[in-house]
Amino acid sequence: MEISRHAIRECAFQTLFALASDPEIDREAIYAERLGLKPDEEVPVYLPELVNGVLAHQDELDAQIESKLAPGWTLSRLARPDLVILRLALYELEYTQVPNAVAINEALRLAHDFSDEKSYRFINGVLGSIESEQN
Repeated sequence: MEISRHAIRECAFQTLFALASDPEIDREAIYAERLGLKPDEEVPVYLPELVNGVLAHQDELDAQIESKLAPGWTLSRLARPDLVILRLALYELEYTQVPNAVAINEALRLAHDFSDEKSYRFINGVLGSIESEQN
């Protein structure tokens, strides 16, 4: 079964969100459940790459996000879904070969599905600012 990159990103988001609450959670079980994998099907390689990459670079990603926050704001004030979406998108922007426009568009799709319009605009602004610094 072919699994779309969007479905992989959505599963990565859900896994990272769950890990924020319970770092000991069984990632493989989340992968299998969220992707509807049969026992003989393997997890797409890109999924653990995203999850492990975000976790490995979380401090760097958080520092970048924090640098874009308004004065007086900290990461702890951000809604958890927004923070996870930003970490995931920044990981793709910084550490993968995914085109910037694709990484940002995918983050906005996740924001549309798992957050609200205000968060959507906030995420778009943060990622747009970071992208413009890269160019």
